[in-house]
Amino acid sequence: MRKKTPALLLVDIQNDYFPGGLMALDTMEAAARNAAGLLAEFRARDWPRFHVQHVSNRAGATFFLPGTPGVEIHDCVCPVDDEPVVIKHFPNSFRETLLFDELWETGVSELVICGAMSNLCIDAATRHASDFGFKCTVIHDACAARALAFGGRTVAAADVHAAFMAALGAYARVCAAQDWLRELSPAALAA
Repeated sequence: MRKKTPALLLVDIQNDYFPGGLMALDTMEAAARNAAGLLAEFRARDWPRFHVQHVSNRAGATFFLPGTPGVEIHDCVCPVDDEPVVIKHFPNSFRETLLFDELWETGVSELVICGAMSNLCIDAATRHASDFGFKCTVIHDACAARALAFGGRTVAAADVHAAFMAALGAYARVCAAQDWLRELSPAALAA
C-alpha cells in the first residue's frame, strides 16, 4: 500500500553550487535555506527524506569532482544516519541509480522536490518521477539556477529558473516553500 505522506527529494545541494564553489549558482544560499526548512519539517514529522549527490565521473568534468570539498552535500542539509544518499553521475536522479527502487520500497507515491540546478537536475528528476507515476511538487524557491548563453545572448539566472518552473507546471505542482508548509494540516500529521 502506498503511503499518504510525501517523500522529500533534495537534489545536488552540494558545496560547488555555493559562493566560492566551482559552479556557483545565483540564489543558492536562499534556495538552500528553504530546502533546510523543508528538511526540518520532514524530520519533525518523520516523513521519508532522500538526498541525491552528484559525483562527476566523466572526462573533463569541472565540478563535483570525487574527493573534493565541492562534491560534499552542504552542511545546511547534511544527511543524518537514517537518510539515504543516492549517488548519481547524470543529471537525472533516476538514471542508473536505485532511487526508484528506494522510493518504491518506502511506499511513497508523492515527492516534494528541491535543489539544483532548476534547468537540469530538477527538471530531469521531476519529469522522470512524473512519468513513473509519482505525484510531484517542486518547491520553486528551494531551487536555483545560473545564467546561460544561447544564440549570442545571455539569459539571466532568474529567467532560466522562471522558464523551467513554468514548464514543469505540466509535470508537477510548483509552489513556494511557505505555501506548501502552510497547507500542512494536523490530519496530514496523522497519515
